[in-house]
Amino acid sequence: MSDQNLHEFVAAAAERFGIPGAGVGVFVDGRTVHAGHGVTSVENPQPVDEHTVFALGSVSKTFTATAVMKLVEQGRIELDSPVRRYVPELVLADEDLAAAITVRQLLNHTAGLGVRLVIETGDGDDALTRYVARMDELEVIGEPGARASYSQAGYNLLGRVVETVTGSTFEQAVGELLLEPLGLDESCYFEGQLMTRRIARGHNADEDGTPVVARQWKDTRANNPGGGIAATVADQLRWARFHLGDGRAEDGTRVMDAETLRQMQTATAPLRGTSLGDAFGLCWFLRDVDGVRVVGHGGSGNGQFADLQLVPERNFAVSVMSNGGPGGVAFNQEVVRFALEHFLGVKDRDPEPVPYAHAQVALAAGEYEIDFMTLTIRAEEDADAPTLEVVIKPEIRAASEKELPADYPPFPFGLLPGSGDDYIVTGGAMKGHRGFFSRDDAGRITGVDLAGRLFGRVTADESR
Repeated sequence: MSDQNLHEFVAAAAERFGIPGAGVGVFVDGRTVHAGHGVTSVENPQPVDEHTVFALGSVSKTFTATAVMKLVEQGRIELDSPVRRYVPELVLADEDLAAAITVRQLLNHTAGLGVRLVIETGDGDDALTRYVARMDELEVIGEPGARASYSQAGYNLLGRVVETVTGSTFEQAVGELLLEPLGLDESCYFEGQLMTRRIARGHNADEDGTPVVARQWKDTRANNPGGGIAATVADQLRWARFHLGDGRAEDGTRVMDAETLRQMQTATAPLRGTSLGDAFGLCWFLRDVDGVRVVGHGGSGNGQFADLQLVPERNFAVSVMSNGGPGGVAFNQEVVRFALEHFLGVKDRDPEPVPYAHAQVALAAGEYEIDFMTLTIRAEEDADAPTLEVVIKPEIRAASEKELPADYPPFPFGLLPGSGDDYIVTGGAMKGHRGFFSRDDAGRITGVDLAGRLFGRVTADESR
């Protein structure tokens, strides 16, 4: 296909999903293809290109994990050592868990920790220290190693491990370990470092669907390990080529061992019923698509969305960044799928749900929650499909000192063939995402997984 096809697809998809601006890059056949579209901000519009900086959200975790693995190579961290070896002050709601969790379990989200703490610990160099001091407020969802459940808090704790091992701030350590030797000059954690660069601002849709600039650009400093890096498409493809390569920078400097990078891409914990992947490596989501292994990670923030996907066996990568909600996740997914199919011939298709059976879905109706969000399932008998709604808890939104991302409208879902506990979102901002219901020994539904996160039930199941 011609490179122009990519430009045309990105432009059409951005129009369809209401995306003000997007940056896309593809590494294929040893060359790079870029497609910039739209503007950085509807208030101060500048054209988006491969050197426009976006906030990457949770794609940041790939940098944190890689820094940890470089310290493992250097003998300064042991993967299966208790985290308290490096952060002895760690206190959690469950003392046994605090003493037992390992570095590896933080890396592959099997530590039994809840998703996140919505707290503000300042912009100083002690932000992570103060964050860890409040981790006794974090929900504990299970025993270490029992199951995978995505945790932003776990990665922020890893950031504190990096600090204690190196004696530097987290951001300085990642800079010295990775950003500088790899020549990632367009990647950083602090907005002040970007004053001379073109920056994409996030947007959220108002009631009429008009994009409105989000005032908070990215999350708090204590969330930098889990979601705080900003970068360009050009740098993300450079980062991707490093992870596809032999551990050397593009100037030939040895940065890490190739075997360590392959270890990060090897399955360590299975995932069930999620479109994000079939398993976790060490940080990376791993999934098999049309006969090839895809290694990737996505991220989202306040009106900004990012996705980085690699196909190691084909020496291929695609990076997508967009600055409009609520359509950013669906836009990024469509661009990734287009790139996989049209550059590699790899087709990524959603499974079809079974016809809506009200009585079956009604058993799951009710409210579920994680630390800072509520998930509500509604199943009306005369509706075409049940709906699922995820919102930030009102009390957390009211108490937050900073702007939080907008809530999405409810989206429809359908059950997938099989046990009846697996489902797929069929429309709206999270179209294509899959999840499943958890049950206790008596068969009662006790939780719902969405995007790799376990929401626990908070309303009684009166139908059983």
